[in-house]
Amino acid sequence: MNQEFKEIEYSEIPALAKRMLAGGYRMVQICGVTKEGENELVYSFDKDHEMVSYKVHVPFGTTIGSITPEYWAAFVYENEIHDLFGVEFTDSKLDYKGNFFRMSVKTPWKGAEKKDEGAA
Repeated sequence: MNQEFKEIEYSEIPALAKRMLAGGYRMVQICGVTKEGENELVYSFDKDHEMVSYKVHVPFGTTIGSITPEYWAAFVYENEIHDLFGVEFTDSKLDYKGNFFRMSVKTPWKGAEKKDEGAA
């Protein structure tokens, strides 16, 4: 299986989902990580055992478009990313409004960058 990574702007996500669906791709996953003042999301799609992943840099506090109008199952990933990282999604077909997980800390991974062990 081949795998390819491409970088796109967060504003391109809804159009990307439309193109991928029209091209016969299935959504594989959306993964998030916190990096230097932003969240990095990776959207992965597959068609005929060829996977392509799109890396998106999302500055803290940015709202991005949902892909649930094209890929219904994305509601799980988007709600998880919202609750853990604080990324807001517009036009979601199923938005738990920050209540997908029960947590003692709101958005625990937002800003959870690795700290220097020597720092006080």
